[in-house]
Amino acid sequence: MRVRKLAFAALAVTAALSLTACQDDGADTAAGAPATSTGAAPSGGPASGGAAPGGPASSTPGKGGTPTTAAPAGSTGAGKTAKCRTADLTITAADRTITGEAENTVAVELKNHSGKDCTIAGYAGVDLKTSAGTLSAKRSGEPVVAGVLKSGKSTYFDISYPANTSGGSGVRITGLVVTPPDETHPVTLSWPGAGSLPVTDGSGSPVKIGPMGSAGQGE
Repeated sequence: MRVRKLAFAALAVTAALSLTACQDDGADTAAGAPATSTGAAPSGGPASGGAAPGGPASSTPGKGGTPTTAAPAGSTGAGKTAKCRTADLTITAADRTITGEAENTVAVELKNHSGKDCTIAGYAGVDLKTSAGTLSAKRSGEPVVAGVLKSGKSTYFDISYPANTSGGSGVRITGLVVTPPDETHPVTLSWPGAGSLPVTDGSGSPVKIGPMGSAGQGE
């Protein structure tokens, strides 16, 4: 009876060892099998979120996944017209006073001689040099309209001021200083209008200006 028990025990140990070997063999097989694809890039491909090898570091995805290169810092972008600068413009002034009008008028012309189109909008800075010091013109308050000034073309604005009908010498005008919109470089011109302004009570400038394009040629 003891011999049969020992034999049965030995058989049970053998069966357990055989089952363990089978399980180990299955695990080894799984470890050697190819991994299931989860959408990861193949070995050697670009890491997630990184730039493709050899591609520009500044590229960003455009429509349809097509890379588009960002404009360099400080660039105005392709096709964007630059602002007109003082150096781009020939600035002149002429008397345009119409007899019988309540105010006298000087028209200022800004002609683009740069060889390229430029944009100009808003009010110029206008100062009159007088015997009593510098007198800055006031804006008329007319709406500003942005526009492109073609190469070789001109835009105009008016300077309006009261006639000196007081019979006295008034305030003598000796010069005109014009600074184009968005510029800091002025141009000094001879004053083409009446020689003097009436003396005011100091309540404000009697000289007014319109925005770019508010006057036309011959006005």
